[in-house]
Amino acid sequence: MSTNSHRPDVSTGGGPPFRLVATDLDGTLLNSAETVSDRTRAALAAAVAAGALHIIVTGRSATWARPVFDEIGYTGLAVCGQGAQVYDAGAHQLLTSVTLDRQLAALALAKIEAETGPLAVAANEDGLDGGVVAGPGYALQIGSELPLVRVDKSELLAKPISKLYIQHPGLTDDELARIGREVAGDLVGVIMAGPGVVELLPLGLTKATGLAVAAHRLGVKAAQTIAFGDMPNDIPMFGWAAHGVAMANAHEQLFAVADEVTVSNDEDGVAVVLERLFQTVREPAEPAGTG
Repeated sequence: MSTNSHRPDVSTGGGPPFRLVATDLDGTLLNSAETVSDRTRAALAAAVAAGALHIIVTGRSATWARPVFDEIGYTGLAVCGQGAQVYDAGAHQLLTSVTLDRQLAALALAKIEAETGPLAVAANEDGLDGGVVAGPGYALQIGSELPLVRVDKSELLAKPISKLYIQHPGLTDDELARIGREVAGDLVGVIMAGPGVVELLPLGLTKATGLAVAAHRLGVKAAQTIAFGDMPNDIPMFGWAAHGVAMANAHEQLFAVADEVTVSNDEDGVAVVLERLFQTVREPAEPAGTG
């Protein structure tokens, strides 16, 4: 598989090749140790010094993303909760928030369970202080240090929520997401966001819708944006941005829509691309005969 299937034109008259660098978090910006490597930090810093902006676009809610942002020193705007939230990481302030209608969520769950049998379910409560409440059998598979509050399944929809997480003991994530879209796709959005993470969202909500809102706040257009990701929930973001870069560890569905494939998150795939794109701005060639 080529790691440079398409190179964008970077001749921008001295300006940065892209004004906005949008990166997914888990499996993309973060390595397997759930941190950002020194090389990736340096590449992002060089892109910013060249005039670009960096924004993180994650499926994690702001509540679950906040400790990671604090750990890696990220203080910019972030799109969280699959596009439901725009969050100011430096100010620890939630700027926008979209909720999932709980009646629609209950109906969608009932329709899916009519096809699959009982599901393990968790709910992301709305708001910056909203936690994740999990029903019987639900197992968190990313960010394992994050707290879950165990409740009876009947209590999952007791408070306003931003999304639901569903799991099935016998179906793969892709199979569960496909069935969910087939039987409840007219009620909710259904997305596979990572291992063991199939989500039910407000209909029409995607990372792209949230990124568009944040980009408008930043004064940046889709045509000026490069996006990095690794999972099917990044497909809408790739469709919105001018250039989409899939990690080598990405889901096969993302490869089909990516403009380019880089190396894995553990091999600094984001840095590899940014170093190439911004080197003409950051490190101009010296005239012949100097030095």
